[in-house]
Amino acid sequence: MADKAVKTSTFVWEGTDKKGAKVKGELGGQNIALVKAQLRKQGINPGKVKKKTESLLGGAGKKIKPLDIALFTRQLATMLASGVPLLQSFDIIGEGFDNPKMRKLVDDVKQEVAAGNSLATSLRRKPEYFDDLYCNLVDSGEQSGALEKLLDRVATYKEKTEALKSKIKKAMNYPIAVVCIAIIVSAILLIKVVPQFQEVFSNFGAELPAFTLFVIGISEWLQSYWFIALAVFFVLGFVISNAHKKSQAFRDWTDRTVLKAPIIGNILYQAVVARYARTLATTFAAGVPLVEALDSVSGATGNVVFRNAVNKIKQDVSSGMQLNFSMRTTGIFPSMAIQMTAIGEEAGSLDAMLDKVASYYEAEVDNAVDGLTSLMEPLIMSVLGVLVGGLIIAMYLPIFQLGAVV
Repeated sequence: MADKAVKTSTFVWEGTDKKGAKVKGELGGQNIALVKAQLRKQGINPGKVKKKTESLLGGAGKKIKPLDIALFTRQLATMLASGVPLLQSFDIIGEGFDNPKMRKLVDDVKQEVAAGNSLATSLRRKPEYFDDLYCNLVDSGEQSGALEKLLDRVATYKEKTEALKSKIKKAMNYPIAVVCIAIIVSAILLIKVVPQFQEVFSNFGAELPAFTLFVIGISEWLQSYWFIALAVFFVLGFVISNAHKKSQAFRDWTDRTVLKAPIIGNILYQAVVARYARTLATTFAAGVPLVEALDSVSGATGNVVFRNAVNKIKQDVSSGMQLNFSMRTTGIFPSMAIQMTAIGEEAGSLDAMLDKVASYYEAEVDNAVDGLTSLMEPLIMSVLGVLVGGLIIAMYLPIFQLGAVV
């Protein structure tokens, strides 16, 4: 039975260097004695060494983010390209992360490699952080003897992909913000402000306008049953979230619907095209055969419409059809992407052309998100203006009518 990996901790140390100058820092190790021994090897006379304590609200609860994996990949590629041995690279990289979970992940991978496993095999033991595409590319790098170059490609791929995801989240957050602000402002006005006017109207002794009665009716309902509205809101959110997790049919319907949505749909469409081109360029440049590369691309698109299209393309390419012809038959790829792919196939530089396609559509997404940001600012003001203005008109209509009678 294999021994369990030795647990390491982070220690804070103070000491003096060879010149007698005071130095301090942090170092990973199994215990204080081993940390002191490691410091002496580095020419440092250790003084105070103690285990680093984590804040209750600090890094102990921080999750490992995809950007952490991208940074790890970039640093590992840089270390290997500089001639630093793999195991030593893990030590250096691990110490650079503040997140304890990320330090433990790096150490776990190091222990697997130290036990004689390949890097790709070690990474496959952590599928929640390293997907099949990542591990397959690393495996290709190890097999070809160009691990640092493949890691550099993977790092670039992860960085570009996460940057694209960040832009999409930014684009999606604005409409959600508009809706949330509109709901909150409307609820405050209906629950707190409208009842004040209602007390004034009760002394009028005259029939109120229909619009005013409608707003007062909503206000009274919210005052009496606000908890029902809140419960419905949370239940609806839970049901949608649960359906999205468990129902493939619901996810497929969502994927098709969002591509047809105004403004946001176009941004998401361009993002999926960029992700398709970036993934295919990265895998193909790594020496993965085109048919096998399309397997990775299918899952990486993140949308059922494109996933089905890529599966069809894979079948067509397997039967001898050129990639650009197959893309055209799907009817969902833009002409520019198809033409660039055709040029790449003719010139024997498919990966370079796909990389340019990805960069183009990533820039388009960036510009579209910036445009959406500029559009949403006046839109938020307009929505709030209509809501607040409508409620104000509803409350002042009786006063205007009373003034007209007088």
